[in-house]
Amino acid sequence: MVWLLFSFEGRINRAKFYLAGLALLCWMIFLVFLFVVLSAAYGDFRSFGVDMGLVNLHATLDGPKSFHLGINDIFALVDPATYRALPRTDIAGALAHAVVTPLLLWVFFAVSVKRLHDRDKSGWWMIPFFVLPGLYKQFEGRLPDSYFLLPIASAVFVFTAWGFVEMYFLKGTTWPNRFGPNPLGKQQARPRSTESRLRATAAYHPGSEIELVPHIGSPPPSMHVKRGA
Repeated sequence: MVWLLFSFEGRINRAKFYLAGLALLCWMIFLVFLFVVLSAAYGDFRSFGVDMGLVNLHATLDGPKSFHLGINDIFALVDPATYRALPRTDIAGALAHAVVTPLLLWVFFAVSVKRLHDRDKSGWWMIPFFVLPGLYKQFEGRLPDSYFLLPIASAVFVFTAWGFVEMYFLKGTTWPNRFGPNPLGKQQARPRSTESRLRATAAYHPGSEIELVPHIGSPPPSMHVKRGA
């Protein structure tokens, strides 16, 4: 489990990718629940929501205290507006984010990179698949309304959908690639070429078979012919 959640080496199939996502979600629920328990002494607990679609958790207490925890909150760390709007009463939430969010980011990138390796893709594909779309979404509300931004928005949508399909739906290579062997154990040495597939399915031809010629010669020394028989 440590290798699955923290290592960037090797490959994982879709099943392990889903398992890592489930472990990450349970971890987030536990951390938010822990924050609610620790904060209950300072205010009445009012609501606790889980948005499974966005992998986003939200807890609200009586007064200005609130705590958000999710993958999308990673990009709020690079937004100066996040710190300007932070109230003094939410210092505990800010400290929790400073500790928990980098750890969530590490786990998310570790399992995603290994899944990309299973697709024979470099981990650098996380930049167009996740980093750039996340930054665009974080600053989208402050961008001017202009038709010049339409190609950027279209590219963000395409890369987001492409990355989602690559990691969640497509199976990995069945042969050992540059990142390691097939995690499912099917060891096909390399992808079969068109020529090899044609040879495997071609009709029988006598000239293509090996001709076995029987050995002609005297009997072995241990065999003797009985005279007069």
